[in-house]
Amino acid sequence: MTGQDDILASLGASLVARGDDLIEALGETAYMLGVSLAAAVVIGLPLGAAVYLTRPGGIVPQRIVWSIVNFLINVIRSFPFLLLVVFLVPVTRAVYGTTFGTPAATFSLCVVAVAVYGRLVEQILREVSPGIPRVAQTLGATVPQTVWRFLLPEALPGLVYALTSASISLLSYSTVLGVVGGGGIGDFALRYGYQEYDDVLMYFTILVILIIVLVVQAVGQRISVRLDHR
Repeated sequence: MTGQDDILASLGASLVARGDDLIEALGETAYMLGVSLAAAVVIGLPLGAAVYLTRPGGIVPQRIVWSIVNFLINVIRSFPFLLLVVFLVPVTRAVYGTTFGTPAATFSLCVVAVAVYGRLVEQILREVSPGIPRVAQTLGATVPQTVWRFLLPEALPGLVYALTSASISLLSYSTVLGVVGGGGIGDFALRYGYQEYDDVLMYFTILVILIIVLVVQAVGQRISVRLDHR
């Protein structure tokens, strides 16, 4: 019991000293995930739908459009994230006037979010029964109507689950944004745990990250199951 008491005492002292920093780090992580997931839905969803629609054999084949968008998604997803952050430094500086701080660091995360979710959207739409767009065309639906009234409602459970998976990946990516001053829970673990040799605080922070991942996974899966009426 003595060892456990020592660990709890050490953790308590660390949380008293760093509690405000931990709350701030959680807020920074929430900001990064919220903004990047919004970008994924607002930009990545239409982008993925465009790849699906314009692919060879798609509803509206446009080889040039498909080739450009598909290439960009592949390139961004192929970049190691830290190298992508460095590569986007000039663009980030042009947009934000700086490369440091949570908002500026979130820009790179948004770029990855759009590419990752765009590809997931395309894959999920490919799994929709080919008969659905044919029925939509038979009923005289336009391409936007086919997407919004037929394809997306059918693919909604998969899209929600994909967004859940993307959010977990983005949480992992966000932990390295401390390199460019982005802050967040990962940066907190490295700065106040690893670099200050406070192993108890570092492992506690890792546990917090794992709990966040498990909660996000459980909530996303539950929503996806509720939306699936098949």
